[in-house]
This record gives sequence, structure tokens and C-alpha cells, in this order.
Amino acid sequence: MAKRRKVANLLALAVLSTLAHRPMHPYEMAAAMRGWNKEHDMGIKWGSLYTVVGNLAKHGLIQELESGRQGRRPERTVYQITEAGREELVDWTRELLSVPHTEFPWFRAGLSVMTVLSPDDVAGLLTERLAAIRKGIARLEELYERDSARMPRLFLIEVEYDLAILKAEEDWIGALLGELTAGTFPGLPEWRTFHETGELPAEMKKLAEDHITDI
Repeated sequence: MAKRRKVANLLALAVLSTLAHRPMHPYEMAAAMRGWNKEHDMGIKWGSLYTVVGNLAKHGLIQELESGRQGRRPERTVYQITEAGREELVDWTRELLSVPHTEFPWFRAGLSVMTVLSPDDVAGLLTERLAAIRKGIARLEELYERDSARMPRLFLIEVEYDLAILKAEEDWIGALLGELTAGTFPGLPEWRTFHETGELPAEMKKLAEDHITDI
């Protein structure tokens, strides 16, 4: 079960892992995280960086090391990770690798309401998505091949994961499209009838009503 953390924003995890490398001021942290592609790994919203840094310091997970000013630049505070911060970083990483978290990808949301579109419309849209996924796979494979020649696999493991997820989605969408175009998708005639007449078939309507629960 996921723990309730003092600072739960994934940007906090990125900051802790960055400061585990060496002390930095927030501008350096952002530069490092961008260079290490953490914004892709963790969906970082940069506007909350200073708030997250402040919250980490408030809870003793990082601490000020020094403050200084160079030329006309604003004063910058350098932070370092604390022992409590290292423990949090290790514990959080262990949790993320071992405990499944409930995630709500937008594609899943679209699938859950796709009956508002006709089967032919859905097939066309999935064809577009499949083409985009295949382009994404080709791009990632090219990047992986380029980077694997100079970087250890340890630093590319998340790219391997992205490729595995994209390839699994490619296979699943391809199979679904095959059912839609071949006419073997269960309930396809009723789905078509709904869009032709505007009336939900009685069985589907009853099923939907039966699953409305009292609040």
C-alpha cells in the first residue's frame, strides 16, 4: 500500500535524486533534471519547483548549505540532501518499484466512453493513434540505439519500459482494429444500431441502469 508522504509531488522525488548527486541551487536542479530527462519520467510542472523545494526544506528532507550572489544575478541558495532525505528517497523508490499505483491515462478515459462515437469513427481514430504510436516506437528505438553505444543500460532502463508499453499498446490496438474492421467485435451490431437510430438497445440500457448505484 502506498504511504502518505510529507511531500507527495513526484517533483520532490526528482529533487531528492538530483541532490543525491551533489548540492545545487534550484536553477541548477532544473538544468540537471532537464538534462537527465526527468520531466518526461515524472511529468514535472516547473512552476512548482520552488514550492516543492521549500516544502522539502520545511520537512527536513533537504537543507540550505549556502547562499551567494554572482554579479547582478539574484541571490541563490544552494541546498543539500539530509540523511532523512536520503532515507525518503530510498523508501519512495522502493515503493514505486514494488507497489502498483492506480493510474488514469487519458486513453483509458477515452475508451470508457467511446460508445458516443460510431464504430467506423472509432476505427478511424484508432488507426491515427496506431500510426502515431509506431512513429514514437521508431523514434525511441533510434534514440536507444544511439545512446546505448555510450551509456550503460542502467541509465536507459526507463526508455526500455516506454518501448515495452508502446509495443504492447501497438499490439492491443492492432487486434482491436482487426475485430472492428472484420465485424467480429462483440456487440458491434447493437453499437451500430444505436448510432443509426439514436436508441440504446434494451439489453444495453438495462445493463447500464442495473449498474447505477445509490450514493
